[in-house]
Amino acid sequence: MKQGQKTALIVVGVVVLLILISFSSLKGTYNDLVRMDEGVKGAWAQVENQLQRRYDLIPNYVETVKGYAKHEKEVFVKVTEARSRVAGAGGISEKIAANNELSSALGRLLVVVERYPELKANTNFIRLQDELAGTENRISVERRRFNEAVKAYNIKIRSFPTNLIAGMFGFEKATFFEVPKEKQEAPKVKF
Repeated sequence: MKQGQKTALIVVGVVVLLILISFSSLKGTYNDLVRMDEGVKGAWAQVENQLQRRYDLIPNYVETVKGYAKHEKEVFVKVTEARSRVAGAGGISEKIAANNELSSALGRLLVVVERYPELKANTNFIRLQDELAGTENRISVERRRFNEAVKAYNIKIRSFPTNLIAGMFGFEKATFFEVPKEKQEAPKVKF
């Protein structure tokens, strides 16, 4: 074998090796992105599970409060309308907005509840209140887990050189489940 042929074989070997390393790196990065994207979707499914639990509890809760607070019709209408928007929400961003609106309406309902001490002593109401409080805590935990998954995923797709691969394969930034500013303040109870 001549010196030129040896050099050509070495160059071809190095090029093939570089292609294999590049492909392996691309494959690993792509698979990481898929895994993280599925992690975000799985975390969102857990959030939705808890939101559905709350959605299912609300009619019973509202009916119990209605029995005591017949003249608070506007609050009940707002809760019912917000609950309807949750049912009709499409994508994650729309679901987040609808559920934030529902949380706000429930906050106003809790203010109404504070005005009726005899309601707070009702056994059925206490049970529903505990169920709803437990569900709100579960939503908070799942929302935190979802946001952690979104944060890790978003960091990954924005980091170099992963951002190039994410762009090539259409991986897009995920949306956080944030609490609206008006919900960050505790509702005020006035008699």
